[in-house]
Amino acid sequence: MLRLLAALLALVCVPPAQAGLFSDDEARTQINAVRAQVDAVRTQLDEATQRLESATRNQVDFSNQLEAIKADIAKLRGQIDELNYNLDAAQKRQKDFYVDLDNRLRKIESQTQSQQNEVELKADAAKAAYAAAMHDYDAALTALKGADFKSAVAGFESFIKAAPDSPQQPGAHFFAAYCYSHLKQPARAAELYRHLVEKWPDDEHAPDAMLGRADSLAELGRTKESRAVLASLAAKYPASDAGKQAKARLKKK
Repeated sequence: MLRLLAALLALVCVPPAQAGLFSDDEARTQINAVRAQVDAVRTQLDEATQRLESATRNQVDFSNQLEAIKADIAKLRGQIDELNYNLDAAQKRQKDFYVDLDNRLRKIESQTQSQQNEVELKADAAKAAYAAAMHDYDAALTALKGADFKSAVAGFESFIKAAPDSPQQPGAHFFAAYCYSHLKQPARAAELYRHLVEKWPDDEHAPDAMLGRADSLAELGRTKESRAVLASLAAKYPASDAGKQAKARLKKK
């Protein structure tokens, strides 16, 4: 295009000597034609220049957009790296948590097993102690039947201490007190009878225990207290044999 423009300019600038070869009309016509071609070329040149400038601007805009995209990508990569770091840290914390939880559970299980073993050992020991206490109780009953009051009372006392929660406690107290009465130890007998009545007032031995306590107090010379026990016995257990005996004694004295 630049070459064509140069050629046209050359024609426009033809020396006067050569111009004289043509008539004025032909010269004007050629000059106008050349000028029209020059204007067209200039127009095309302007359009090409505009297109070039537009392409250049577009290229700059594209370059700017590309740089912005690169910046966004770099920012996203940074965010991804941060998320990966946080994820790794969270997974590590979770792993540490489960390891710690597992250790705690194992420790609790170990303690629970140890406590269970201890409870079982205590239960076995309690069973063994109760079995031994019952052996003493049975032996004491056998001795009582044989009128061996000394051996019997030792067995009952041992049972009272060894098995305080046994349902045989009221019987052990009653029979021990009975043995002490025969061994001429009314004070201890009275004490055991009193304890039986206070702790197990609904037991079948309670009325006879009150009657035995009244006898022990009378033997100790505490007649007034003895009669008070008889009066209480007659009032609390009037239908029992011991209660009826108490009423009869009160009438006689």
